[in-house]
Parts: sequence; structure tokens; C-alpha cells
Amino acid sequence: MDSHSPHLNAANRSRSSQTPPSPSHSASAKIAASEDLESIARRGADTDSYPEESEDDEFAPEQDQDSSIRTFTGARLDSVSGGVNGSSRNAEIKTENLDRAPDDAKIMMKETLQGSGASSGAYIAREEALKLEEKAGHLKFACYSNDGVDEHMMCLIALKNIFAKQLPNMPKVYILRLLMDSKHKSVMVQRRNVVVGGITYRPYRSQRFGEIAFCAITGDEQVKGYGTRLMNHLKQHARDVDGLTHFLTYADKHAVGYFLKQGFTKEIYLEKEVWYGFIKDYDGVLLMECKIDPKLPYTDLSSMICQQRKAIDDQIKELSECEDFYQVPEFQKKEGGSPKRIRPEDIPGLKEAGWTPDQWGHTRYKVFNGFVDNATKQKQLNALIRMLLKTMQDHGDAWPFKEPVDILDVPDYYDVIKDPIDLKTIAKRVESEEYYVTLDMFVADVRRMFNNCRSYNSPETMYYKFATRLEAHFHSKLQAALQSGAKSQ
Repeated sequence: MDSHSPHLNAANRSRSSQTPPSPSHSASAKIAASEDLESIARRGADTDSYPEESEDDEFAPEQDQDSSIRTFTGARLDSVSGGVNGSSRNAEIKTENLDRAPDDAKIMMKETLQGSGASSGAYIAREEALKLEEKAGHLKFACYSNDGVDEHMMCLIALKNIFAKQLPNMPKVYILRLLMDSKHKSVMVQRRNVVVGGITYRPYRSQRFGEIAFCAITGDEQVKGYGTRLMNHLKQHARDVDGLTHFLTYADKHAVGYFLKQGFTKEIYLEKEVWYGFIKDYDGVLLMECKIDPKLPYTDLSSMICQQRKAIDDQIKELSECEDFYQVPEFQKKEGGSPKRIRPEDIPGLKEAGWTPDQWGHTRYKVFNGFVDNATKQKQLNALIRMLLKTMQDHGDAWPFKEPVDILDVPDYYDVIKDPIDLKTIAKRVESEEYYVTLDMFVADVRRMFNNCRSYNSPETMYYKFATRLEAHFHSKLQAALQSGAKSQ
């Protein structure tokens, strides 16, 4: 696999506990621990008798609850294991074959992506694929609470098990108590009628904001974009059903990136008197806010973006003076797969676009003096490229880049990345000794490899970080080689 596989594209969950309750402040925890699941579930259902946002609930400053809850300082967003499509340090990442959609759904997805131009963005491609799964009935998003309905209760227990596994530092009794509290709601994703993740939140309808409590996707479903889709369903449900205008949640440093990607901000614009006193204060974490747009079609954002893109393209076509199109011939390959050398001046339309042999970018890297013949220059160039390639191959962060992305591990990768490249492909081109006629061509391939990785993966993933570190290492070696060559001349 290369830089891009299997991409865990978001951050971790909400509400994790760094330490268990202190013995001196755990009265309520001990009471809860002594009860069985059924009694806790019943008690959660009975809390409906309390007034909305009354001071009798668990968020009120009761002596026996306040201290024990405060011991869960830190971190509502667990930084240890797999969150919403997030990088998982505890959960085992499975690379088993993903379930495939029916053939007609595949065809429909390809037509949708091609017709809408969605293939240019990972977000749109994933959203369109998930929308097709929903349409085919393989994927379902539903909101349940402790209402006594057997089917809903079974789903809540299944979601509790996911939270307990994905949030290992969070006491299970605490998870169960909030999940079964009838004031909390859970938007969950079901794949083929099996719960694979969800978000638990508490709506404060009188204040028109909600607080996200838990958020997690099961470990073996974290490469499919469910986390973003789940958040979009949550926003739409909270707006249309609960009448909410904002979400608040606490995030630790490992989860801030995920929430930023989901539209949350570090600045709190909601008036303090609206939310202060309704949610608990936590130490060592960052309070983040998301404003819910009153008009955005959250579950159909990809179609809206495609329409906007089409409108922009139409405007560009009206203003553009470029009406000439050139048919670029297919590259003829030699035996063994090595492409023939093609001179830039032979590419149709390149000269007409203003290209010249000495323009910047084509001769950016001046490595060899002008007093040696072309054959010697090419040998020196090949030696330099081989050295740079080996420095990358031997680097500790290079392992994801050494092979092409396997479509079985990342089904939508080639729908998103249309010009893939990896170290194995680069090495074949280097071995031919004919492909890289300039150092610029080699550097362009390497940069494209890193850019592809960062385009597909989100900043908080390990693959994104590997790409950044390896690219910095490559450029340091490149600059050192260029300076060394300049001194020798």
C-alpha cells in the first residue's frame, strides 16, 4: 500500500475519562455500579418525569453527582482509540475485503461521480457513495432514545457496547447512565441492520443548543466516511426535529482536527448566558462550537456542491477565451512497461499555451556544469535520482508509499485520486533510465505522491503526517545534493 491506505480520515470520540472516579467522590458511581442494566435503563426512562432542563438532572450541582462527574475531567474526546473515522491507536485496524454494493449501484455511483464532477474531491465522492448505500437500503441513520421500545433499546445497548470498546478509559456505567437517560438522544448508523456507530447528545430545546456526549464508529468500519455522514445527519435532525441552532462539545488536542473538519470552531460565539450552567466545565480540554445553518441540506451537501461547481464552470466558460482543444495522443509503451521518451515540444497545444524550453520549472534545478556532454549529464542525473530514491525507500515513514493503493482496502481511492503514483512506480521509471530526462520530472512525481496522500487523507491521520515528514526528509536531501554539486563545480 502506498501513502494513502487505509485512510482513517477523522479524529476521535467525545467524552473520555482519563482516570476512574476517586474513591472519595464516587458515591453515585458505586450506586450505579451495583445496579443491573435493566434497572439503570428503567431509571433512565423514568427521568422523563423531571421538568425540561431542571436542576434535578445529572448536570445540576448536586453534591453526590457533581464531584464524581468532575473526576471525568479531561477529555470528552478519547485520544486513545478509534473514533469517528479517526486514527485508532488501540483498535485493531482490519483490512479485510469490504462488502461490495450491487453491480447496478456501482454503475449508478460511477455515473453520478462522473456526471457531477465529484471525483475531484474525497468528500463528495464518499458522500455520493454513502447516499447510494442509503438508497439501496444497506445503510440507515436513525435517532433513538430510551423510550421503552424493544427495538430501540436493543440498538442503544449495541451502541453502548461500541462506546465501551472504543472509549476504553470511560467507565461503562457512566456511558450507560448517559446513554439510557431519556433526556439524551442517539443518532446511529446501521449497516445491514447492525449498529456500527453513533453520536449521543443532549438537546437543550429551551436554549436551542445541544451538547455532544459520545461519538464513535466501530473499529472495522472506520475507512468508509461514516463519521462525516453521521455528523451531517445529526445536524439535520437536531435542526429540523429539536429546533437547535448550535452544538457544543469538549475536545482534547487529538480530536480538535476532526471537529474543525465538521464545522466546529475554537471560538464560542454563542452567548455565554445561553449555555453557561447547563453543561459541566471540564479541565484540560477545549470547548468547541458549531453553528447549525438554517438552510443547508446537510444530508445532500454533495449535490449542492456539485451544482455550485457547475455554475462556476459555466461562468468560466463564458468568460474564457480558450476555445481550442487538442487531442493528446496515447503514450506508447515499450516492452516491460517503460514509456517512451516524449519531447515536450511534441505535445499538441503546449507551445500555443506559451511554453518554452527554458521557462521556470523545466530547468529549475541546475545541477551539472555546461562543459560535459549530454551522456555524462544523464549518467550524473540518474545517479542523483537513484540516491534520492533510496533515501526515501530507507526512511521509516516510507512504508505506506512503497506499493500502489489496493482497491480492496480503499475502494474509492481511484475515484478520488485520478493521477496516482507510488515509490514502486517511480522506481520502475528510474530503472528505465529514459523516463526522467530532467530532475524536475522526478521531483514532480515525488511531490505528486505526497500531494495525493494529503488530498485523500485528513491532517490528523498518520498517513498525512508520514507524507509531511517524508517530504521534508526528501527536500533536505535534495537541497544538500544540489549544494554539494554546486561546490564541486
